[in-house]
Amino acid sequence: MRTYRAVNLNVLWFLIALNVVIFVIELITGGGIAAYSPIISFLGLTPALLSQQPWTIISNMFVHGNFWHILINMIALYFLGSFFIRAAGERRFLAVFFLGGLVGNILYFVLGYLVLRGLLPPSFGHPFNIGIGASGGIFALAGALAVMVPRVPVLIIPIPVPMPLWVAVIILVFISFLFSGIAWEAHLGGLLLGLVAGLIFRRRRQIYYF
Repeated sequence: MRTYRAVNLNVLWFLIALNVVIFVIELITGGGIAAYSPIISFLGLTPALLSQQPWTIISNMFVHGNFWHILINMIALYFLGSFFIRAAGERRFLAVFFLGGLVGNILYFVLGYLVLRGLLPPSFGHPFNIGIGASGGIFALAGALAVMVPRVPVLIIPIPVPMPLWVAVIILVFISFLFSGIAWEAHLGGLLLGLVAGLIFRRRRQIYYF
């Protein structure tokens, strides 16, 4: 028997709207090119400068470098976020999204700092590269859902065939390691937080509504 309940997505829409507004400000202050905006360096996370800009450990989640960056992230945030809210509630959504983004940023900072100190090779990150985007929180939502409802079918553009959510998550993580310019550290950190959260919710036998 399937049970339906009204779901309030106002928080999700607020987060999406906030990202869009900040992106528009980036375009205005960057002369039409978001990547040229001073907002990037002010809100983005630079591992070597975190002690001088501590707010960036969270604020970088609301900054994006170009149109495709924000478009893909906001589409993913909407679909995963709305599904997660229906499955586990608004409070858990906020907790997983922000904690996932935070853990991803911490991993990005730690690896960058270790590279700066010469304890890791540059392949693990660059301490002066600015990390931006909501991907850490988005991967946390994906990881949690992959544990809670692993067999839910999803599509990954441009693959035309539906696949289980857990398979899609593995593919997306693998892609993170293939291309330069992608903060795989944030993706991995967010995903790990999400997997742990999903296990916690599942062990508590949370009832999911669809």
